[in-house]
Amino acid sequence: MSKPLPDPVRFDGSRLTLDEVVALAERRRPAELSPDPAFRARIARGADFLDRLLAEDGVVYGVTTGYGDSCTVTVPPELVAELPHHLYAYHGCGSGRFLTPEETRAVLATRLASLAQGVSGVSVGLLEQIERLLQHDILPLIPAEGSVGASGDLTPLSYLAAVLCGEREVWYRGERRQAAEVLAQLGITPLRLRPKEGLAIMNGTAVMTALACLAWRRADYLSRLATRLTAFNVWASAGNAHHFDAALFAVKPHPGQQQVAARLRADLDCDRPSRNERRLQDRYSLRCAPHVIGVLEDALPFFRTLIENELNSANDNPIIDADDERVLHGGHFYGGHIAFAMDGLKNAVANLADLLDRQLALLVDARFNHGLPANLSGATGPEAAINHGLKALQISVSAWTAEALKLTMPASVFSRSTECHNQDKVSMGTIAARDCLRVLELTEQVAAAMLIAARQATTLRARLDPALLLPSALATMQADLEQRIELVVRDRALDGELQRLLLALRQESWSLYAA
Repeated sequence: MSKPLPDPVRFDGSRLTLDEVVALAERRRPAELSPDPAFRARIARGADFLDRLLAEDGVVYGVTTGYGDSCTVTVPPELVAELPHHLYAYHGCGSGRFLTPEETRAVLATRLASLAQGVSGVSVGLLEQIERLLQHDILPLIPAEGSVGASGDLTPLSYLAAVLCGEREVWYRGERRQAAEVLAQLGITPLRLRPKEGLAIMNGTAVMTALACLAWRRADYLSRLATRLTAFNVWASAGNAHHFDAALFAVKPHPGQQQVAARLRADLDCDRPSRNERRLQDRYSLRCAPHVIGVLEDALPFFRTLIENELNSANDNPIIDADDERVLHGGHFYGGHIAFAMDGLKNAVANLADLLDRQLALLVDARFNHGLPANLSGATGPEAAINHGLKALQISVSAWTAEALKLTMPASVFSRSTECHNQDKVSMGTIAARDCLRVLELTEQVAAAMLIAARQATTLRARLDPALLLPSALATMQADLEQRIELVVRDRALDGELQRLLLALRQESWSLYAA
């Protein structure tokens, strides 16, 4: 019996979630442009209205004028059709790494969602062409660097516009190829952009918003994983589980902080008597973990709202109100909300790296780990003298953490006046989003190292006190980790295991708490 196909993500101007963008990015769901005649008629009205304006010698920014500071330049009627192609041509100056396939699919979905709002003055054919890229997984090669986040993501999105027209390069079936070749192979006719369509594709926040959707999802999982790792570290260091008492947290009513404390109580089975009556207070990286992780937990719903509002916005300029026959000039391409969300998210995530780094520093230090061997070495007897356990891993964790913390400087405060002072205040939202993804990458590396440390420290604590039972949630995950990671007894390279754990982490391989 064949497996049923997943429901498509339908683009019809209705509200889209960041989870749907992530599902499209990971190819867990296909994309579908709504076939509804009313939706398609609404899209067509904007393009038809622009045609009437042009026929009546109407002046429309970016249609019969130049762009940006060049808006005072009138374009001769016979050259109007050429203007959109010039826009993506001269913006082909991106640099840096290329967006990953997942990031690129998210960009396609995010731009399609905005244009499907029906107020950008584009044709149905343009939306169908983006749909084809998603359906066939034809991915424009988009350089990550070159956007200041207002007038939107002009330079990176120029690579999307060019590919729609059969120009520049794409990833297709694992190969880097010319867009024209791939479109011809699939029988797809390159677009000839209509008036304003180049501006509608490029003048928006699709890249920063797409990256923000992916960043949010990774941060949400990291928050839960950091909580589970903290529970392991409290147990392994013979810590005081009653630091997470419900009555204690009832008097400081931050919901996210209370949620983290409740998860730790469940993980540590806090109904049992305290195992360490003599130590009233653990160090802050254990005792205050809910207060650190809870900041991220409380921020995530707010950041989700900002990201999803941007995702479901029309964010180009001008806005075409075909119903009332108005052309509205504004600044919806400004990515300030995404910039703020990404600057805030990277700060909260970097604090997770710092928290876990401090916990590992306690675990490997025989002065502070309450009986565990130095560096969490599993070696015994004479060979203990020449084996070093997790000594180097702790150094790497410290390096990754330092780099994550260094990147928390907010990008949004570094606005630059550009483009002859027309774009004299810009958001830097795409830089903030890229910074956030790098902080997430570094923090995931810290978390992967902490999975090795948790497996090691838990086993060594059980050796010291065989009567001490690991609570059920931790025992289940410990059994899984033991299958993935051999106990470190003799010194060995750990990089291969780190990479496998990173992959498992990014695939959300462990179920961590009910939603």
